[in-house]
Amino acid sequence: MEDTIVAIGTALGESAINIIKLSGSNSINIVNKHFKGKDLTRVESNTINYGHIIDKQEIIDEVLVSVFKAPKTYTKENVVEINCHGGIATTNKILEIMLSSGARLAEPGEFLKRAYLNGRVDLIEAESVQDLISSKTESARKMSLKGIDGTISKLIKDLRSKILSIIANIEVNIDYPEYEDAVLITNKIIKRDIKEIEKKLQTILDQSKNGKIIKNGIKVGILGKPNVGKSSLLNLLINEEKAIVTDIEGTTRDIVEGTIILNGIEINFIDTAGIRETENYVEQIGVKKSYEILETADLLLVLLDNSKSLTKMDKDILRKTNKKDVIILLNKIDLESKIEFEDLKKYKILNISVKENKGIDELKQAIISKFKLDKIANSDYTYLSNARQISLIKECMTIIKQIEKANNQGTDIDLIEIDLKRLWDKLGEITGETYKEELLDEIFSKFCLGK
Repeated sequence: MEDTIVAIGTALGESAINIIKLSGSNSINIVNKHFKGKDLTRVESNTINYGHIIDKQEIIDEVLVSVFKAPKTYTKENVVEINCHGGIATTNKILEIMLSSGARLAEPGEFLKRAYLNGRVDLIEAESVQDLISSKTESARKMSLKGIDGTISKLIKDLRSKILSIIANIEVNIDYPEYEDAVLITNKIIKRDIKEIEKKLQTILDQSKNGKIIKNGIKVGILGKPNVGKSSLLNLLINEEKAIVTDIEGTTRDIVEGTIILNGIEINFIDTAGIRETENYVEQIGVKKSYEILETADLLLVLLDNSKSLTKMDKDILRKTNKKDVIILLNKIDLESKIEFEDLKKYKILNISVKENKGIDELKQAIISKFKLDKIANSDYTYLSNARQISLIKECMTIIKQIEKANNQGTDIDLIEIDLKRLWDKLGEITGETYKEELLDEIFSKFCLGK
C-alpha cells in the first residue's frame, strides 16, 4: 500500500459536482502539482481550499479541494478529494492528470480495503458500508448503520474474548499447575461456558432471518390458472397498471414484478403466467418460469375462482405448492360460492374481490403477521444479514457440536483446546481479525470503483 490511488467517487455523468478521490502518502503532493491556489502541503488538515486545477498553465476547472492528513482519515492515509464541476469530459480530464502525475487507478473497493487493512474498520463494518449504499428501505438503512457503528462487531468480539479467556486458563493449567489463582478448567466448566456461547450464537442465527428480510425483502409469487385475476391483483397491490389485463387466456406470458413497502420492508410481488397445459411454445416458457417462482418465493399467493368448483388445474397447483408457505385467495367473492372448502381446510384462506377492490388490506396485514414485520419494525436492527457472516456462524455451530461431543466423552482438556482455538479463529473471520488474502480480494471486488 505504498502507492497512491485515485478514482472518481461519484456517478459519472452530467451533474452539479463530481468528486475525484486520492489516498496515499503522496496524494497531497500529486494534487498540489496541478493546483493553483494555496500550497496544499502547508494547509491544515480537514480544510476545503478554493482554486483551479491546471495542466501546463491551462486551466482545466474551478475546484474545491478537501485535504485530510493521516492518520485521522477514512483510510488512515493522506486523503484528498477534488470537487469539480460535473460532466464526463472535465472529470475524466482531472482523473487523467492525476494518473499521469504518479497516482494509479484504484481497484473496486480499494479505499475501503485500505481502511480495513489499516485498522480503521473491520470486515463487518466494511460490508455494512456496501449494504448502506445499496439499501432501498429505511429499515435496511438502520440495520446497515448498526454494522457500521460497531454494534454487531461487538457481539462477535465479546464471544471471542470469552473463548480466549477459556483458552488462556487451559494454558495456565497446563504450563503452571502450581499457580493457585488460575481457574481450574474442567469438563464441567467447558460444558457450561460452551453452552452459553452456543446459545448466543443461536440467537444471532435466529435473528439473522430478520436481517435477511430487511436486506433482501420478501419475494411473493402470485400463482393460479389463466384468467383467475393474478395480473389485476398485482396492479391493485402496487397501485399501478403494470400488468396487462385482458379476458384472453394466456395474456401474461412472462414474469411481471412490482414492489411495495410494508412496515419498512420491501415486498416484491411477482405475477406469473397462468399455469396450464398449452401447445403454445412461448406460453410454455412462461409456465416454466412460473414453476421456478414457485420454488424460490418466500410466500405463494394461490388465486382460486370462488364462483367455480376446483378444476384439475387448480388441484395440480395446490399439489405442487404443498410444501411451501401458501395463502389461498378466493377471488370473486361477490359471486355465489361453488368452491369445495374441504380441499382447502389446511390452508390460510382470504376472501377477496379484485374487481371491487375488497380484501387487499387484509392480505397486506396477513403478510405483515406471517413475517412478523411489526416486530421487526420495532426492533433495534442489530442483525447479521450478510451471507458470508451467516455461513461462518453456522460453521462455528458445527465446531461447538464437536466440542460438546468430545467434552461429553471426557476427552482431555488439552485436546478440546484445539477445537476451542478453531472456534476462536472462525469467529475472527467474521470481523476480519483472521483472514485469507484471497477472501479480501473477493469481498472488496464487489464494491464500486470509488469506494
